[in-house]
Amino acid sequence: MSAERFNQISPSEFFYRNRDLAGFSNPTRSLYTAVREFVENSLDACDQKGILPDVKLVIRAEDDTKQDPRTYTLTVHDNGPGIAEEHVPLAFGTVLYGSKFGLKQARGMFGLGATMAILYGQITTNKPVKVYSSTDGDVAHSFEILLDIQKNKPVIQKKSKKKVKKRGLVVSISLEGDYSKAGSKIRDYVYQTSLITPYASITFEDPKDNKFVYKRILKTMPEPPTIINPHPHGVDVETIRRMIVQSRRDNISTYADAVPLLHKALRLKEEDPSHDAISERASRRWGRLKPEVRTAVAITDALKCNRAYLQDITIEDIDLDAGMIHYYDNNVSQSRTAPLQGDGIFYSHIKNLVAGEQLHSFLTDRFQRIGPKTAQNFIKFAGFKSEQHIGLLDNKDLVKLSDSLQTYEDFLAPNPSCLAPLGESPLEQGMKKFFEPDFLEVIQRGASAYSGFPFIIEMGIAYGGEIQSRGIKTYRFANRIPLLYDEGSDVVLKVVNDIDWGRYKVKHDAPMVIASHVCSTRIPYKTVGKENVADRPEIERELKLAVQFLARRLSSYMSRRGKAEEAKKRANLYAKYIPLISQFCTELAGRKVEPKYTQMLRVGDNV
Repeated sequence: MSAERFNQISPSEFFYRNRDLAGFSNPTRSLYTAVREFVENSLDACDQKGILPDVKLVIRAEDDTKQDPRTYTLTVHDNGPGIAEEHVPLAFGTVLYGSKFGLKQARGMFGLGATMAILYGQITTNKPVKVYSSTDGDVAHSFEILLDIQKNKPVIQKKSKKKVKKRGLVVSISLEGDYSKAGSKIRDYVYQTSLITPYASITFEDPKDNKFVYKRILKTMPEPPTIINPHPHGVDVETIRRMIVQSRRDNISTYADAVPLLHKALRLKEEDPSHDAISERASRRWGRLKPEVRTAVAITDALKCNRAYLQDITIEDIDLDAGMIHYYDNNVSQSRTAPLQGDGIFYSHIKNLVAGEQLHSFLTDRFQRIGPKTAQNFIKFAGFKSEQHIGLLDNKDLVKLSDSLQTYEDFLAPNPSCLAPLGESPLEQGMKKFFEPDFLEVIQRGASAYSGFPFIIEMGIAYGGEIQSRGIKTYRFANRIPLLYDEGSDVVLKVVNDIDWGRYKVKHDAPMVIASHVCSTRIPYKTVGKENVADRPEIERELKLAVQFLARRLSSYMSRRGKAEEAKKRANLYAKYIPLISQFCTELAGRKVEPKYTQMLRVGDNV
């Protein structure tokens, strides 16, 4: 019997085999998902740079004689900042490569969706993605790129550049789709995106040459979110381990800025001194050297290299237990490993670097909402010591630290500065423009958190007016993304359906719209396809409070409207019978002139 063979697959290979996970399950869903991913990337790019978005979406059938499903060309234009030439191949030809991995609010989460659309287009049409990018509004770089699925690397088919007059990005892919079935969803998506992004101008041209134009309603944008440190309730053992590694890298990386300063700091006369000369001079001046210069000297001594070589490498990690230094050699563009050599003050300095920060400073510098006093109280609660070095914690200590961070109850709530809610006024203006209701009320709840991730709920209710639907119509949004599929399992629908609307004087066929927006650094989607929000208790509670607040406001309006309608009915009754009563009384009294009752009717009209 032959030995079992083991293989490793790349991220692109994994998603090629499991593309259903990302929403590319069939031609209908895939066309819709591709539209979503590219439009959202354009809006995110503009949001991050404070640019009022102008987005144009064009879908064209490549062969009008064929029936669906068939090949379509999907093109998205935007006026965003563009992508630098050197990043374009990796951004569009590598799965899980992007700029959305920081802890802040963004429409995308994984740097996955657009590349998955490109991957889907490639496997259904074998055509490259075409990218035109200009970061300065003067020169646009053009690429045609295929994705090497097995290696998860871009393959550039063509590359050129030309003069342009506008900054921005144009992405065009060919893919198999079914617009006859996906068209209604795509139109709804564009419509709802315009509703939740009232500061954007969005144009959609469909395969039938229909043009849908949604002009921006507002000329002001929400404040952009900021990247923040993680909240202690939102980390696990692996996150802490990565933070420790990053802390160690930050300590080690300080040497890079000090390399050019070695001559001056050590008062060396040779143009390219050997490591022996550097070590000898540094030993005599050690107490007067800055920490970063000490690090550069210690690494030079450990690797037995000169200053010139040190400038051409990047230290990746130092493993004291294995006695190895891992570094990247820029001369040959590959990673290398060397035995850790050295002793005395130089080795001690490296050992201190690897040991990392003390626990107290690690907590205050690497986490949000932890000040010196809180850190001290937590360390006492967790059973550690302030002076312990994080790089020397073993696995048991890391688990203990993680558990303590998640269970300690005296941390402040997460910092909401990483969020960018739309705001009550923009949401109100958007709903007013789109629905033209008789009654409109919006609310933005205060920041809350689940599992250490901050979130904010925004919600609006519109009633009557030009609303055509009968029954409650719910629009769901998450980080300004319309959620159109899988609504039955979404927490928003669960909350809305659990409300006893009769209690608030709302009938089951009432012309009413609810728009719900959840914004967070980490939306708890149930799937990678980002179509429904999981029913986390904290989010469900905030949604329920928002709905109840708006329902009470609507109930008050309905009561006022009911009283007004009753008064109007009475006035109509008076207007019908008072003239007859006046005529009868005049005849009964034998008079010729009827009493003046018009004043009474005017009073009734004003009731």
